[in-house]
Amino acid sequence: METRKVQVTGGSTYTVSIPKSWANENGIEAGSRVEFHPEGDSMLLSPRTADDTIEGSFDITGLEGANLTRTVFTLYVSGFDVISLETPRVSADQRRTIRDATQGLVGLEVIEETGDRVVLQDLLDSSELSIHNAVTRIRLVALTMLEDALTALKEDDDDLANDVIERDDDVDRLWFMVSRVFRSALRNPSAAIDIGVPRETCFDFHSSARQLERIADHAAKIAHIALDLDEVPEEACDALDELHADATEVVDMAMDALFEDDGDEATELANDARERVRELDRQNRHVSDVVRELDAEQAQLLRLVVDSLSRCADYGGNIAETAMQKAAPHP
Repeated sequence: METRKVQVTGGSTYTVSIPKSWANENGIEAGSRVEFHPEGDSMLLSPRTADDTIEGSFDITGLEGANLTRTVFTLYVSGFDVISLETPRVSADQRRTIRDATQGLVGLEVIEETGDRVVLQDLLDSSELSIHNAVTRIRLVALTMLEDALTALKEDDDDLANDVIERDDDVDRLWFMVSRVFRSALRNPSAAIDIGVPRETCFDFHSSARQLERIADHAAKIAHIALDLDEVPEEACDALDELHADATEVVDMAMDALFEDDGDEATELANDARERVRELDRQNRHVSDVVRELDAEQAQLLRLVVDSLSRCADYGGNIAETAMQKAAPHP
């Protein structure tokens, strides 16, 4: 850490020097313009304007299938605005994989294709993004998926189960967008100003969105189980319904606490959500006892459902912890 002494020039202007090593590393010289970003009692200095486009070229030689898909996802989340994927010869399978990957990401489009490269560009304007709305949408989709997965299980509805599985892609698409916005806000203070959310709040939303994304994964898991099961006894359905209702209530209370502006109200909601997670242990044991009396194969699959619902409640508890940290007084 380096310190500098604040001086007064011209009788009314405060000035402070910046470290020469930092200036050299960031291309700052006499006449360069820099940005100051006030954050509470801190001031961040940035050498780059918010209008800069972040571009990168990457060698995809030998990358196929899932590995190539993960590469595209990683570059998108990392914050590149223009991504040039290069190799001596782009194969048809690579082009297909790249196109499929872009369809799973909000705002990313193929803007150029040649024999040796595919260029992708993020066409979204960061000032038009709302991380709050994205997390709200993830909440709605994930909890609706969970409800529909239970319905598919109870009613032996394979069409509904398949629909739940497909909707998991919608949640993933939103999750990747939230991750991109979060990392952009960390890297560039101007991005946080554009989206209108403090960086600490971006962290809280990002952390909670991850928990919601996991709930969607468990909803898809239950939907897969529904495809493997036929009729489920009514007693087991009733027990699962009760466990699902309690788990969903935990998540809803936790999310309400996260979005609550009043610190005292948010803390009370979050504490109530945490208490309900502990109470769910008793309900979990009851459902397990009911399931244990069923056919061995059926019981094994339904125990997986019980485990998924319990984990969803735990994820709600994690969101409640984040909400309490967000609501806590700042030092």
